[in-house]
Amino acid sequence: MKSTISTFAACCALVATILPAEADKLDDIISSGKLRCAVTLDIPPNGFRDDKSEPSGFDVDYCRDLAKVLGVEPEIVETQLPDRIPAIMSNRADIAVASTSDTLERAKTIGFSIPYFAYKQVVLTRKDTGITSYDGIKGHKTGAVAGTFEGLQWEADVKKLNDPNTTFRAYQSQADAILALSQGQIDATPVISTMTNELIKSGKYPDLLVAGDTPYVPDYVALVTLRGEQGLINYMDLFINQQVRTGRYAELYKKWIGEGDVVDLTVKGVYR
Repeated sequence: MKSTISTFAACCALVATILPAEADKLDDIISSGKLRCAVTLDIPPNGFRDDKSEPSGFDVDYCRDLAKVLGVEPEIVETQLPDRIPAIMSNRADIAVASTSDTLERAKTIGFSIPYFAYKQVVLTRKDTGITSYDGIKGHKTGAVAGTFEGLQWEADVKKLNDPNTTFRAYQSQADAILALSQGQIDATPVISTMTNELIKSGKYPDLLVAGDTPYVPDYVALVTLRGEQGLINYMDLFINQQVRTGRYAELYKKWIGEGDVVDLTVKGVYR
């Protein structure tokens, strides 16, 4: 028995010398000295360019906070909404801090942290459309950003109406969808409430208004990275936990979203 154990131990030691230790993405980020964050810069106040054309917003600060605790420099990789996952898969970015909804379909491809933010969706329309609620979209031309949580929900709802006068068009960015709405190419689009607040305050689109909430559940969004990078995913989970319990999440929320109740990131019976 003793001989067998000795032989087994020797084999393990031999394998350990043959197989090199594999560094994971977390190690790679620390050793590289920088954290490359894919961030969408056309959804203020979460991501946008300020009056000096510098990246700014909640997501930008979140990337900087994570880089700080890792002891590395942040690098903002501007990314359109449909390109968030490809940016990770092609190694143009290490993680995405880009309002990425945690869908089961996406989880087949990429790895999610726990939620770091949550959105409520509203119906954005023009004053001349006559649309006063979500149900009022029937009979109108509509559109949304391709591949987003709200875009997928909205497109499915339009199909369920089975009405030839109710149409859907996909756009590559939120800016494109809002421009199409303002120009009369579509009559309504789902938009996150935080963004509509910024649009209305800006005064750039005086003909646009909010026609109530969508019937969708809160859109929980997460930090994402490669699916197999469990070490980095675990670290991101703990980082988000620390952001909330130290009050930094509330601080950033007040800074970028404004006064009022901080959006709860917990789901009863799931996230605590």
